[in-house]
Amino acid sequence: MNNDTPITTAMLLAAGLGTRMRPLTEHTPKPLIEVGGKPLVGHALDSLRAAGVERVVMNVHWLADQLEQWAAAQTPPPEIAISDERAELLETGGGLHHALPLLGTDAPFFVVNTDSIWLDTPGQPPALQRLADAWDDAHMDALLLLCPLPQAVGHGKVGDFVLAQAAANEEIPPGAAPIRRAAPEEKPHAPVFTGIYIVHPRLFAHAPKQRKFSMNVLYDAALEEGRLFGLWHSGMWLHVGTPGAIAEAEAAMRQFA
Repeated sequence: MNNDTPITTAMLLAAGLGTRMRPLTEHTPKPLIEVGGKPLVGHALDSLRAAGVERVVMNVHWLADQLEQWAAAQTPPPEIAISDERAELLETGGGLHHALPLLGTDAPFFVVNTDSIWLDTPGQPPALQRLADAWDDAHMDALLLLCPLPQAVGHGKVGDFVLAQAAANEEIPPGAAPIRRAAPEEKPHAPVFTGIYIVHPRLFAHAPKQRKFSMNVLYDAALEEGRLFGLWHSGMWLHVGTPGAIAEAEAAMRQFA
């Protein structure tokens, strides 16, 4: 990492309602839905632990008591702090902004959306290590992990971003590169944003006045200032958004093992 400071803090986004995962989420929060014998949030926590993360902040809203009980049962490191959104679900940007007092305001941190699993390519550095190694504190406010469409499982949306130095159908360049919004003709082939990234708290100086907002507001602010970057994921990314996607993800995990 160019600023020579390890990233030891992370945010787990776990407050969503999981409506597309119903009926499984009627009585179980989506992060606790099991895939491959382990809850979704457990897959994320294991990767963060392996990356040397010492402190995790997890936001909660739907069936929050269950997530708090799960967090209390985990053996540190990392320690897990709870950012409570029971009163109001604040979306991605608002949830992170609300959690900043727990995350700290001086150093970058990982953010992981708990509705997916990423698989690292054997023999290559893990995705979180690659993100941390590529982070350049002097030039970046956010660094997003992007996955080529052939390596994304269970994702039905078009991509929003492409690396500025390469068209969507060009060979994947090494290392991190500036991001731009995909043009309409590029969207069906643009890579998928995995929901895994590094962000610096200074980006939240652009936060709107309302408590509830999407991180897209801040991505656009970083884009305007040339401080939004992307890094290609070398392995597979499994989006688990519906009950049917569980079996699809488990099949991909067996194949990739």
